[in-house]
Amino acid sequence: MPGRILAAALLLATVISARAQWDPQASHTTANLRGIHAVNDAVAWASGADGTILRTENGGRDWLRCATPPDAGKLDFRGVWAWDAQSAMAMSSGPGEQSRVYKTTDGGAHWTEELKNSDKGGFWDALVFGAHGGGKTGVLIGDPVGGRFYTDILLPDHRWSRDDAACAARDGEAAFAASNTSAFVFGPRRYILVTGGKPGPRALLSPLLASNDSAKDCLEMPLPLAGGNESSGAFSVAFRDGEHGIAVGGDYKKPGDRDGTAAWSSDGGRHWTAASKPPHGYRSAVAWDAQAKAWIAAGSNGSDISRDDGKTWQNLDDGNWNALSLPYVVGPGGRLARLRGGAPMPQERSSPSGNLP
Repeated sequence: MPGRILAAALLLATVISARAQWDPQASHTTANLRGIHAVNDAVAWASGADGTILRTENGGRDWLRCATPPDAGKLDFRGVWAWDAQSAMAMSSGPGEQSRVYKTTDGGAHWTEELKNSDKGGFWDALVFGAHGGGKTGVLIGDPVGGRFYTDILLPDHRWSRDDAACAARDGEAAFAASNTSAFVFGPRRYILVTGGKPGPRALLSPLLASNDSAKDCLEMPLPLAGGNESSGAFSVAFRDGEHGIAVGGDYKKPGDRDGTAAWSSDGGRHWTAASKPPHGYRSAVAWDAQAKAWIAAGSNGSDISRDDGKTWQNLDDGNWNALSLPYVVGPGGRLARLRGGAPMPQERSSPSGNLP
């Protein structure tokens, strides 16, 4: 009996600890926030609708609004990526020329246009840079144009180059711009993209990842996540090293449905297994907490944590969230919070400090 009491007490302590979730922070905006990138424990940038870009240098005690980029007052900045308190890029998402990339080197006081979408039917979904030592390798992903996912690669000479051999798309397939995490970059021209839509979700590995660096086409892997309609699929992917990763998603129109909301891989994204105990609803973002050695996923009906590499998930909170870059989470109506206890940055999602590439 004493052993059972002790086991019950330990279980209760674990549940209470898991629910020590997020401390709200004052964003001083009501904009829908979908972009967040923490450089380190002190410096982070956030972005969202109506040309909104925010920055903190003191761990979120003060969030300051940056200048709105030129002609961007009505743009929806769904992605932001920073290297320090001065240097960052922000991506807006929208049809045609509403998809753009701007950069700053003076803490957001001034912005210059880096790229503008010239495809009338195009829509940009993710602006992400490398992990595992490849922090200045950039990939810009957009919905399919001409049967292939729009893909721009940032070259070593700091030029963006359109990748005409980008991953092929099926009819009705797309990526999601819900959290700027539908793609993950391992290094130079090495990335993985997760998709959704009516054909069902897939993971697409770039040719340099596909097969011993010799493949000419992307490796296509099915994902055991919700699919079958335009609102369902894989929304976010992240890896804690070159082999272990998580993909999350579901159906954003059915946020309470648990089926098909998380899957895990232990071989670099070549094979995926559905979580045996999934998150408690649709999830638009996932990130790795290196110190806690745990995954955290967030979506419009809350957040969850996994301590066994994505096989099982436990509820953290029931808030309304869009995107993660630990220790921060953002959501609609200017919602912005920090993981309670000041959990440190996951190394795999941060980039080395320094000037823009």
